[in-house]
Amino acid sequence: MEQHGRTRLDRWILWVGNLLSLLFVFTVAISFFEILMRYLFNSPTIWVHESAAFIGGSLFVIGGAYALANNKHVRVVLIYDQVSSRARCYLNIFHSLAGLVFAGMLAYGAWMMASSAWLSPLGELRLERSGSAWNPAFPALLKALILLVVCVMFVQFLLHLLDDFRQLGRLKRGGKADV
Repeated sequence: MEQHGRTRLDRWILWVGNLLSLLFVFTVAISFFEILMRYLFNSPTIWVHESAAFIGGSLFVIGGAYALANNKHVRVVLIYDQVSSRARCYLNIFHSLAGLVFAGMLAYGAWMMASSAWLSPLGELRLERSGSAWNPAFPALLKALILLVVCVMFVQFLLHLLDDFRQLGRLKRGGKADV
């Protein structure tokens, strides 16, 4: 059975992710606008390329939490699909524990990146900018988004771990797991 969000957080992430996926259409539209302005009117824009890259990068980052929420993350199905429900529970527990450690380390690295992109060495608010003629604060915003998404993924892994232990307990009592 296809799972669509094990937890409320997963279901919220899926809802937000589906809504945000419309930004891909917006990115195509502004890219088409840039082509028209550049080649038909000889009046290129200075904002489209950076905006499209920022939107695409942001959606890529959010895609990690979305894949985890939709249970579409990378898994060695050659092994996973061949083992018993109990073994799957243990593999899920290992996956959630490894994910917690990984997300925790990523959160630390993302914090270091985001804090240096948002604060000067003296602690004053100073957003890192792209350095282009338009010079938006997209690098600082993207680094903050990475930190936010990695922290959300940490909570996702924690909630999944709790659910994995609940599933294992149900199997040990002779019930059926939802794996």
